[in-house]
Amino acid sequence: MTDLPGIVITGASGRMGQMLIKTVQESDKARLVAAVERTGHDWIGRDLGEAMGGGAMGVTVTDDALAAFSTAQAVIDFTAPEATIAFSKLAAQAGCVHVIGTTGMADDQIAQLAPAAQDVTIIRAGNMSLGVNLLMQLTKKVAAALDDDFDIEVIEAHHHHKVDAPSGTALMLGEAAAEGRGVSLAEVEDRARDGITGARKKGDIGFSVIRGGDIVGEHDVLFAAAGERIVLRHMATDRAIFARGAVKAALWGQGKAPGQYDMVDVLGL
Repeated sequence: MTDLPGIVITGASGRMGQMLIKTVQESDKARLVAAVERTGHDWIGRDLGEAMGGGAMGVTVTDDALAAFSTAQAVIDFTAPEATIAFSKLAAQAGCVHVIGTTGMADDQIAQLAPAAQDVTIIRAGNMSLGVNLLMQLTKKVAAALDDDFDIEVIEAHHHHKVDAPSGTALMLGEAAAEGRGVSLAEVEDRARDGITGARKKGDIGFSVIRGGDIVGEHDVLFAAAGERIVLRHMATDRAIFARGAVKAALWGQGKAPGQYDMVDVLGL
């Protein structure tokens, strides 16, 4: 067991953090070596398994991320943008693969990951699932095949706890559609409509956001023209698919050259 790649989970107390912990624990290809929480959190110093409401795991929750990373071959990070930037610097110091599932990162925040990527492998994706990454490729191909007589709308739905909108996955799909059309998403995106907005601008890529209940994640890419519509859809019913993808990325990153990668690389798409 000790020769298996060691993985650290940040944001251990969160829903995604706990799912990642369970996924690593159940894996026969990786081992959990540490769990990190923010300073002052009431899990600090406690056994991770007991903090999660189960039996002892023999892993103590810590706020010393660098020490934790130094014991591991990879860190899986689904936290918040500022925390992820700080973790990227520590992962570079520790020399471990940094898998980033954090969403809501602005372009200038993403740019701050570049220095760390000169030293270690960073794998970042707004969505770690196989299905969503296939949907991205399909979206790109359909957008390339259809002209701008077809309006494009990305429609996403998530649980009421989600704090960023549009979702990272929705933005990935918008980028895929824009790439298929050979345009910049920043120039054609339409994220908000309220009041008398006027007619839709030809060529725009729109985003519609739904928040409610416990929806894990649903994404539609709608291509709508006069007389016909094409809808590409992915529905997630269990966030374990994201955890499994993240662990797959952590394992794939072992031995890879420093740089920035995504799930398209991991999945060979």
